Amino acid sequence: MLAGALLPWVLLRPNRLAPGEYLRLPPALAGTGVLLAVLPLLTARFLPRLTWLPASLAVVVGFWWLGSQTQAALVNQPPFARASAASGVWLFLLGAGIGVYGAGLLARSRAGRWLAWAWLPPVAALFVSGHLNAWSVLVEGRNEGPRWVQELGQHLRLVGGGLGLALLIGVPLAVWAAGRERVAAVVLGAANGIQTLPSLALLGLLIAPLSALADTFPALRSLGVSGIGVAPALTALTLYALLPILRNGVVALRGVPFGTVDAARGMGMTAAQLFWRVRLPLALPVWLSGVRQAAVLLVGVTAVAALIGAGGLGTYIFKGLQSAAADLILLGAVPAALLALLLDAALRGLERVLGRRLGRVE
Repeated sequence: MLAGALLPWVLLRPNRLAPGEYLRLPPALAGTGVLLAVLPLLTARFLPRLTWLPASLAVVVGFWWLGSQTQAALVNQPPFARASAASGVWLFLLGAGIGVYGAGLLARSRAGRWLAWAWLPPVAALFVSGHLNAWSVLVEGRNEGPRWVQELGQHLRLVGGGLGLALLIGVPLAVWAAGRERVAAVVLGAANGIQTLPSLALLGLLIAPLSALADTFPALRSLGVSGIGVAPALTALTLYALLPILRNGVVALRGVPFGTVDAARGMGMTAAQLFWRVRLPLALPVWLSGVRQAAVLLVGVTAVAALIGAGGLGTYIFKGLQSAAADLILLGAVPAALLALLLDAALRGLERVLGRRLGRVE
């Protein structure tokens, strides 16, 4: 945070692609930033339960300054001028984020941990109120408009489709392999082998066979199967998601306590009842951890699939790389990162809920 307050805060460019001029915070604001950088350290030393307050304040102030400084930079500038966040913004917000995380660790109660999120409503209000509308990333987002929403929807469809197909294939395979050592070795070995292939290489390898398949069977081409586009993307995503689902499924099913299974057999349960009422519920929290890993993995791999015409948020990442437009890169990368974090948090919460319920049942 200290370095961020002293480094350039805004990059003002005459247009999206042209080089620009770095602008620093005014001296009064820079001095305030230095003070905000010191306050969390002092609070953590003398009042650890209140560390959330200066850390959350620093996050809110960082976004406020980003909005006010980008607005000030664009005064008397042409409509196509861009005011981007410079290195000072990112370092300041990174330091403030570390302070918020540390405040959550120092909290000794659940209420204290929730207070570490006190920055979220004010920051959301800044976005909703339009205070940050001069920030170049949001300017590009408004310009893209419906196209960005379309690509986000495509990204979600690809992730959901790949994960769903992997579950349809991986769940029966994991159940079959859990009680058969040789089958497990073959299945997990094949999934491990696929995982070692770089995502771009796997997408490239799928182009030729899928093109040949579509040429041989024209009906498949009418269904959308071709060497580029959604078909190879979904195939690659499904293959990548198989390993965590298979591995965690096999480990979870094998980890069900033998005594519990034996007691269920003694009660006269059939094999189907034993699986659905005993083995699967007990294995589900660990198995769901594999599903969570697969979902987060697919969010990143889907971005690469934009290179073969599958669409998604990766379209903006590679478009920005080709034109050296950092704002377009952020327009694709930041939502993809947030999507991965949301999926991880949601599925992790589901794991905890299942674990608590099973713990109470036991």
